[in-house]
Amino acid sequence: MKIKLVFILLLLFTVVGCEKMINTPVGKVEEYLQKYQRLDNSVINEINTVINKNKNLSKEDKKEYKKLLEKQYQNLSYKIKDEDIYKDMAEVLVEIEVLDYKEKINSSKKYYKTHKEEFFDKNYTKYKLNEMKKAKSKIKYDIEFYLNKIDGVWEINNPQEEDIQKLHGLY
Repeated sequence: MKIKLVFILLLLFTVVGCEKMINTPVGKVEEYLQKYQRLDNSVINEINTVINKNKNLSKEDKKEYKKLLEKQYQNLSYKIKDEDIYKDMAEVLVEIEVLDYKEKINSSKKYYKTHKEEFFDKNYTKYKLNEMKKAKSKIKYDIEFYLNKIDGVWEINNPQEEDIQKLHGLY
């Protein structure tokens, strides 16, 4: 009976300790970024929303773009660089590393401008997506996450559009 009691107490301390670790600014930012790496349902829903807003993509192009974003998120790596806490506000500076899709998009645009007569707009989209698939190089960005403590729980403020573009490798 004593062994069971010790095991239950040990389990309880572990769960409470882990909960406190997660309810820190760094813990919340890591949880947020790991959702992207794991392709959490909320992230998949976000991807679908972004893709469905783009009326210029065909169904096939939407599927390809979704695969590219999923690949991006699964290859996302990050390092916590700094954490500053001011009472119920915090800033967490993170260095992320993602596939450099922006470089492929820029080279596609440059190619398109010099070969415009060879393309229809739909062909350009396919060309750009194919170029993005070839992305191997990575780029590092710093993102500053801002958090507020509300009713004892740290919550991340909505990231700025610029930071979302960094996560996508499109900044």
